[in-house]
Amino acid sequence: MKGRKDVQQDHESKKLFQGILILTLSSVITKILSAVYRVPFQNIVGDVGFYIYQQVYPIYGIVMALSSSGFPVAVSKMVAEREAAGENSHRTFLNAVFLILGLFGSGLFLAVFFTAGKLAAWMGDPRLSPLIRTVSCSFLLMPLISAIRGVYQGQGRMVPTALSQVLEQTVRVAAILLLSFWLVRGGFSLYAAGQGAVFGSVLGGAVSAAVLVFYLVKGGRQEKAARLLEWNDVKQAARSLFCSGIAVCISSLVLVLFQFVDSLHLYALLKDAGWGAEAAKKLKGIYDRGQPFLQLGTVAASSFALNLVPVIALEYKKGRRKSLEIQVQAALKISTAIGAGAAVGLIGIMPFANTMLFENSEGTAVLSVFSVSILFSTWILTFSGILQGLGKVYTPAVAIAAGVLLKYGLNEVWVPRFGTMGASAATVAALGFISLILMIKLGKAYVKMLPALFFGKLALSLFAMSACLQLWLRLFAYGLSGRAASVPAALGGTAIGAAVFLFCAARLRLLTDEEWGLVPFGTKLAGLKGKNWIGKQKT
Repeated sequence: MKGRKDVQQDHESKKLFQGILILTLSSVITKILSAVYRVPFQNIVGDVGFYIYQQVYPIYGIVMALSSSGFPVAVSKMVAEREAAGENSHRTFLNAVFLILGLFGSGLFLAVFFTAGKLAAWMGDPRLSPLIRTVSCSFLLMPLISAIRGVYQGQGRMVPTALSQVLEQTVRVAAILLLSFWLVRGGFSLYAAGQGAVFGSVLGGAVSAAVLVFYLVKGGRQEKAARLLEWNDVKQAARSLFCSGIAVCISSLVLVLFQFVDSLHLYALLKDAGWGAEAAKKLKGIYDRGQPFLQLGTVAASSFALNLVPVIALEYKKGRRKSLEIQVQAALKISTAIGAGAAVGLIGIMPFANTMLFENSEGTAVLSVFSVSILFSTWILTFSGILQGLGKVYTPAVAIAAGVLLKYGLNEVWVPRFGTMGASAATVAALGFISLILMIKLGKAYVKMLPALFFGKLALSLFAMSACLQLWLRLFAYGLSGRAASVPAALGGTAIGAAVFLFCAARLRLLTDEEWGLVPFGTKLAGLKGKNWIGKQKT
């Protein structure tokens, strides 16, 4: 029979697993909402209105990343360590956290608010300054949201964080769509509609803060009076928040940072290259259609990476080398299969998906090139998760910073010559560069890379999917055009492509039985395997 200690450990492990599951589910829901709402929003405001909103969205995206996967993770780690050491009173510690985050958030708010005019001028569009000032208010909400989420996560209570995230996105999406629809229908300018959408984002953050404060007040416990803050308290909290928190969340920031680079100078580069102001705005808006495709394509990978860090960290700390290699190999295989399948499949249906979602097929070639980013983004999220689990927290941050600088430089060279196609190619090249750096670092960390046989099987699966997809589209869409025809063509193509890819992957034994078990419905797919046509794959 199990002793009391074993039962308690089992209970704590079960509670932790349930908490991670809740947080993962809420993360998936919020990411899907964050990607999907852009489609009806673009349909309401058009490509120029979409450009206006997307110019300032990255600022909000940075705030959101810091207050969901950056600072809360650092705070939760500190809380968990304190509770493990028997320190149940967190008031002094929280005072230090609030002080630091409050100063940081207020500083960013003031900096962005009072430099909005200069930032808008850098972007090449002075009319964006009111929107930038509006979105800067979200920095004031970040300290409260980050601190409370971090405390609850450190105590293993994931429901407040999950509920606040889902409600934030739900209110935000509803407010964005309702306000933009009302303003456009009322005859207001597209810039006014964009400001309404930005206000909706800030409103969502306010709702999230209100939910967390409600939990704090409702479940508040009486604690000892806080002692006076000492310099060591502030220094320790600052080190954890800025060194650990920002480094951990930078992998989830990579896509937002790339959007920010495009916001800073893509429109200005297009104008300088000879496009008129309205034409450049429309081109940037069409280019921004790629964001929801990229976000949806990486939802599974980002959620998978979220669960990856604690599992790999546990195996690494306990010195289970063999188990660690199995976990890492599984992560690399699954993420590569997901990323490659999503990228190739999306490129195949892009003309129809573009028309189905955005009413016309403008920019299809640019978006097809941009879709390659799905594979590299998936790799970056997975590689970063593995490296963080191995204790190499700063490696992904340095690689991503270098990639962002490369993206900026390539934009400067390629956009004047190739327009938005140059921006798409710059994104793909810079993400590929980051992936390569992280892959090299993984190799130096004695992580075995995937065998050539795996890539051979993957290539066959992708080829079969592409062939069936093109056959379906040629038979179904021959002579048809317009949005009505694109809907069944794109949706049917998605279903057929996914089915063929998964069937071939199962028959070719792309993954082992254990690896299929990590994929939703994977055990059923593993049952489709036949004889291994190519030979045994090393695992």
